[in-house]
Amino acid sequence: MTTTHAPAPSAATAPSRLRRVAALARGELRLFLRNRTAVANSGLLPLLLVAAVPALGLDGDLPLGPQLLVAAVGVTLVFVTYYNLVITYVARREEMVLQRMRTGELTGLEVLVGTAVPTLLVTLAQVALVAVGVVVLGEWSAPVEYLLPVVALLGGALLMTVLAAASTSFTRTAESAQVTTLPLVVVTSALSGLITPLSVFPEPVALVARLMPVTPVVELLQLGLAGVTWDGDRVDAAGAWAAAPLPLAVLAGWLLIGTVAATRGFRWAPRR
Repeated sequence: MTTTHAPAPSAATAPSRLRRVAALARGELRLFLRNRTAVANSGLLPLLLVAAVPALGLDGDLPLGPQLLVAAVGVTLVFVTYYNLVITYVARREEMVLQRMRTGELTGLEVLVGTAVPTLLVTLAQVALVAVGVVVLGEWSAPVEYLLPVVALLGGALLMTVLAAASTSFTRTAESAQVTTLPLVVVTSALSGLITPLSVFPEPVALVARLMPVTPVVELLQLGLAGVTWDGDRVDAAGAWAAAPLPLAVLAGWLLIGTVAATRGFRWAPRR
């Protein structure tokens, strides 16, 4: 008597998922490149905003090079990653593209990730372009700690993605995203340390500002790139890590909040 064994799980499952996500990402990238307005906004607006940082002569605790890099990351995360993804997710939902894709092999997570890839690539390209500009201008200086800026960039990109997915729950159309994204764009930009150092605010206001979504990203960037704390103190690598637990905890907390909100509130079908 022979025994029939169930087939082992295919080892190609993970590569298959990657291929599906890559295929969707390529399609989304082609759609993105065909939209000249989106390309122009994504490419020029962040650079203009970053260029305005030294042009406005704002007081800050950072040298010009780190200041430009911090502004590049903060601006692109808010105005490119978050804003563009809200519009993209809502537009795909209202066109019933998301609903159709979920009827095939793609899982919900694969749909969201594949749709987000082009925007995330634009974000990274913007930051890389500003970094090259800093080097060309002769303003580059070795970071005090290399890992913290990487954590800030990757964690911030992930956070903006989940917050974009969560924001679609109260965004009915792509056009209305200009209104629904405004609170996060304005409040987090004003209270993140991008425009005005948190050290100039009264301590209670600064404490509240440090709990905003973008602020921990800015704090970690400042600590890693220049060894500057939120209140302007200069620290070495050890001091940067000693000051990092709070912004890391705030970033992790917002990632949890955003993931829960996106999981519960994201709609795959058009809102009626």
